[in-house]
Amino acid sequence: MKEEIAQEAKELVIARLLLLPSGKKISIGSYGNFTKEELIENINKGNEVGKKIIEIEMDFLKALKKGDLYE
Repeated sequence: MKEEIAQEAKELVIARLLLLPSGKKISIGSYGNFTKEELIENINKGNEVGKKIIEIEMDFLKALKKGDLYE
């Protein structure tokens, strides 16, 4: 079950990244700047950068759901 949730989170984050304009870079703190294609590649590899972008995106969505971003 937990693996299924992790896969769904991965797919959700990739879908959100695909909506970003091509050529734009996203800064992930000390990891550096990445294009959406590079971030998707890192997610698919399951490396540290991929895990971090999933964590960041899921935290954002949870905050959005709770209404924390509306205050």
